[in-house]
This record gives sequence, structure tokens and C-alpha cells, in this order.
Amino acid sequence: MISLLNRLAIGRTFAKAAPAAAGPAHHGQGEGRGMGDSRPRGRAATALDVARSRLVVGGTLFAIGFAAVGVRLVDATVIGGHVDARHHDAVVEETTRPLGRADIVDRTGALLAKALPLSSVYADPAMVIEPKAAARELARLLPDVNEADLAAKLGSEKRFVWIRRHLTPIQQAAIHRAGIPGVFFEREYRRFYPTGALCSHVVGFTDIDNKGLAGVEQSFDTRLKSEAEPLQLSIDARLQNILRTELLAQIQEFRAIGAAGMIMDVRTAEVMAMVSLPDFDPQAIDVDNPDARFNRNTLGVYEMGSTFKIFNTAMALDSGRVHINEVFDAANAIRVGRYTISDYHGKHRPLTVGEVFIYSSNIGSVRMALKAGGAPQQRAFMERVGFLRPLPIELPERGEPLVPNPWREINAMTIAFGHGLSVSPLHLVTGTAAVVNGGIYRDPTLLKRKPDDDGNARRIIAPETSAHMRALMLDVVEKGTATKAAVPGYMVGGKTGTAEKQQGRHYSTDARMSSFVGVFPMNEPRYVVYVLLDEPKPSAKSYGYATGGWVAAPAVSRVVAQIAPILGLRPVEAAEGLLLTSATAQPAPVTPNRVPAAASTAATVASGAAKAAPPRLGLARAAAAKMPATGRPVKTAALPSGASASGDPVAQVAESHIVVPTTNSRGEPLASYRPIGR
Repeated sequence: MISLLNRLAIGRTFAKAAPAAAGPAHHGQGEGRGMGDSRPRGRAATALDVARSRLVVGGTLFAIGFAAVGVRLVDATVIGGHVDARHHDAVVEETTRPLGRADIVDRTGALLAKALPLSSVYADPAMVIEPKAAARELARLLPDVNEADLAAKLGSEKRFVWIRRHLTPIQQAAIHRAGIPGVFFEREYRRFYPTGALCSHVVGFTDIDNKGLAGVEQSFDTRLKSEAEPLQLSIDARLQNILRTELLAQIQEFRAIGAAGMIMDVRTAEVMAMVSLPDFDPQAIDVDNPDARFNRNTLGVYEMGSTFKIFNTAMALDSGRVHINEVFDAANAIRVGRYTISDYHGKHRPLTVGEVFIYSSNIGSVRMALKAGGAPQQRAFMERVGFLRPLPIELPERGEPLVPNPWREINAMTIAFGHGLSVSPLHLVTGTAAVVNGGIYRDPTLLKRKPDDDGNARRIIAPETSAHMRALMLDVVEKGTATKAAVPGYMVGGKTGTAEKQQGRHYSTDARMSSFVGVFPMNEPRYVVYVLLDEPKPSAKSYGYATGGWVAAPAVSRVVAQIAPILGLRPVEAAEGLLLTSATAQPAPVTPNRVPAAASTAATVASGAAKAAPPRLGLARAAAAKMPATGRPVKTAALPSGASASGDPVAQVAESHIVVPTTNSRGEPLASYRPIGR
């Protein structure tokens, strides 16, 4: 531009100077003076003309430029303000696209997993001038990088090699200051787990490329990559921490090799806590310890021992062939071929159904199963409770139940007391929730349920059966094998279980699985709490015992005492009676495989009018004590008022202490239900 201005100015100067040069030829006189006076004025005029020309041309060009910019602004903001819809969509999509992976949060919104942006460093070997010098400098800045290996990479013929993934900001700044040619940065995302190992088996982990490899990280890998909305689980991190702390204490005290525990909402089948020990830090996976990554709650399948008597008793009562007060001979062991079925600390006398359950009699359980229908009835019931298939939980780590095939009478006998059928602890907890909530089974879930999600609800037992089971499970804690699970004010019920582990073709007497499944509060069941210890050893504190009542029940007691206030449950005063009534709302008839989502069942504690409350389930110990060792019933002079005329005095006496309702607390009739075998 300057040269153009100069040329224009010079041309104009020459045009004005030509007439001035011809002037002296027309003036013959005073030639010398005219020449002398005009020469200075010509130089000044020339300079002014050049400057003026430059200013005019420059101003013109600037004016044109500003005018063009102004026209473009007017066109963009006023005339051409409409943005192409496709471009707008593209912009929106780019700004709203999730970065890395979506967060994982617990039911209260607490963060369990988050992806944070980090930089990684790579190199283009073709652009690296001195590979050895570059490798030496990078190894100095990144001490965990091997200099020799890096030098070989930088000297290769490849066009891309990773140097280090996921740098810290300090490391990135140091490499940037080094200014090594051919070395570049790439923005990536790394998964972080703020709670560490607390929820490791539930949340899982990802690889270095943010691909889910376990837990919900794997199950929801596509969803976490494609959606920005956090994935909300049913887990409560507060409950998870309490359960994990208590399990760690029991492992240390009883020198167990592992443990498992769960907390489930019986109304929704939401898993609110799930702990498997040993666990792992998802931020630093130990590849040499596969046992730490093994989820004992869902992937492990075990013979559950006496906790299975919950389902054996429910099956027998629901079949209609066994009455709550029926008496079974538990005085003598049962021999089948070369095997003998006996009781652990047996009573060596006939027992009622309630006593069989409370004292955990193997002999009585076998006789109940056989009378209820044997193998066909038992298999049908176990299938209905979901024990013959993997559960549809949102985890890739799901164990396949070990089911006997064919299912013979001997299998029915051993399954009656928890041997011969292996299921996961999640099977047991989900089934227990259905037994105590009024008989409604729902598929378990690790996601926080929406109000319209009924969990594929279906009835598995009658409300009356559920009421009987709640009373029996409460008696187990109050006067049976699980007295150490009691928590004042919260009416804990449940069942202990101790199963010998199978080693080869035999059972070991030194290796066992000890557990307790508890429910609270039994007047209106809300939560199941389960604790299992793998191979606990006796201690002086347990007086040489390592059974479920000594090692697992105390842990459940401590867990309940801590989580009940968090869950908003107030302690209740001890009730003199438990009304075995159903509070099921019945806006529509219940189908055999489906129930309305709003249906729920609960027991209610006797109100302040304790005098009007019917007595709770009686176990007829006094009547049973009068029976001779042979198990033959004694004759009685008269039956209590209201007793049945079944012909069995013990059953008649016991029956006078049980209230079998026909209506719920509001006077509404109980739901009609015809179970298998009735």
C-alpha cells in the first residue's frame, strides 16, 4: 500500500511541476530571480502534495474496509439472522453431548463414580529429531517410564506411540516446558471412584479406555457412554458403610476367609446395600487377587443350610397338607441307606411345626417336606420362588443355581434343611422378602425403582402363610437360635443357618458357611438384613461355636441398631401380641402370577387395648412336654374351647393359641389364593 501511495504522489507532483518548468521561457527578463524564488516553494508544495495524497488514499481504503465490515454485521445480525436448522441442531448436539461417561450415584445422590478430563502424551516418531535424547528427558519427567523401551518406540517407523496415559497437570506442564519436537498431548477422560472399595462389587470398574469391565459399569456401558443423565442406584452409601464395617469386624474376630451381606427393601426388592469381602479398590485393580473381585452375593452359589427352612416351612403350610400346630416326630434320626439325618442339639421329642422351625430341627423339616408332597411339590415351590434360575439383577456376575437332576425323594429330604440345592445369597434374600411381605415376589434390582415399576410382582404364598412365617421368625430371635440378633424396639425376626462346605465328595466338619437372615420390624416388615461368614473359626467369645447364631446374628443386630434411625424407623414398645392380619388393599382381584403394583402386606402390632388383643402364636411346649418318648399322643379329658376336633390333642391344644384371620385390620376380606398342592 505504501508503494502505491508513493507512486500516486510522485505522479501528481510531476504533473504540477511541468508547467512550472516551462515558465521561465515566456519571461525573458528576471530569469535568475524567478528561478531563485520558485525553487524553495516547489519543494514544500511537493511534500505537502505527497502527504495529502497519501492521507486521502489511505482514508479511502480504510473507509471501504469499515464499510464492508459494517455491511457484513448488518447482514449477519439483522438481514441474515436466521440460522440453518441443521447447523443449530449440530451446535446443540455438540454442546449437550456427554463427556467421557455419565456419573453413577447412590439413591440419595451421593457420587459413586465420575469421569474427569486428563491429558495423555504421545509421539509421532517420524517427527522426533533425537529419539535417545527425547527418551532420556521424558524418563526424567516421568520416572515410571522405562527409558530404553521409550527410546525404542521413538526410534521406530510408526507414526503414533503412547508415552504415558492420564498425566497429572504438573506432569503435563513439565513436558510442555521441555518442548520436545514430535511430542503431543491428547485430552482423555479417566474414571474416578470417590468411595474407593466401599461399593466396588456393585459399581465395578473400567479399563484405561473407559470401557466397563465389571459391575454396573459393564452392564450399563452403552448407557453411561451415550447419556449425560447420572445412573442412580438403589444402594445407600450410608448403609453400605455400616454393613461393610460390621462384616470386617466379624472377619477379624472369627478369622473368616470372607463374608457377604445385603440389605433389601421388602416392599420393592431394591438392594440398598451389598457387600462382598474381600473387596478391591476400583482405582487400582490387583490382577493377582481374583478372589477380591469375586462377588459372593450374586456370583457365588452355596448350600444355605437352615436358612432354607424358611421356604420349607412356608411350602408345607401353603400346601394345605401341613397345619401350623401339627406335630412331627423328631425324637429319632432318619436313616436313608448309609446316610443318617439327625439334629444339631436336638430335643429328642416330637415337635410342633413352630418348634421344628424355632429349634431348627432337620428331622422335623424332612418329615414336613415329605408330608407336603415330597419332591414334585418341593421342586414346583422352589421354581416359583426363583431358586432354579439366575436372578435378573443388573450385574454381569450372576451365578447359576446348582439344581439336582433328577429331583428324587432323597434330594427333597436334604433340601428341606438346606443341602443339595445351591443358590446365591441374593436368591435367599429375595425369597425371604417375598415370604414376609405378604407373599408377593418381586425381581431384585440395583436401580432405584420408579413409582410405576412393580418389579414383575407375583404372588408365591398366601397372606395367611406369610403371617404365620413372620410370627415364627420373630420367635426364632426371641426364644430360638438367634437371640443375639435382637434389637430392643425393632422386633427383629429371622433364621440362622450353618452349612458344612463340600470338599470333593464329602462334607468338611471344619469348614462351614454360617449365616443369619433377619427381617425388621416384624410387626410391619420393611427390610431384610443378611450376613454370611465363609469359614469362621470358633473363638473364646463364642464359647467354641462358629454357627450362624454366634457369628452372624450379632452382626445383624448391630447393623439394625445403626441403620434403623437412618431409615426413619422409630422403636416401638414390646407388644403383648402380634395380629397375624393382612393389610393388603384389594382394588382388583389378584391373578396367580400377577398382583396390582399398589398391593402390599404387613402385620400390625396390637394397639393400646392390649386386653382385647388375641394372644400370639403359641408353641404348645407344655402340651408337647407331656408326650411320651415314643411320639404317641396322650389322651386328654377335654379340649380347650374353640379347638378343632382333629383327633390330635397336641394339635388341639396348640391350635387354641393361634389366630387365623379371615379379614384384615380394616375388616376387609383376605385375598383368595389357591397355592400349588392345596
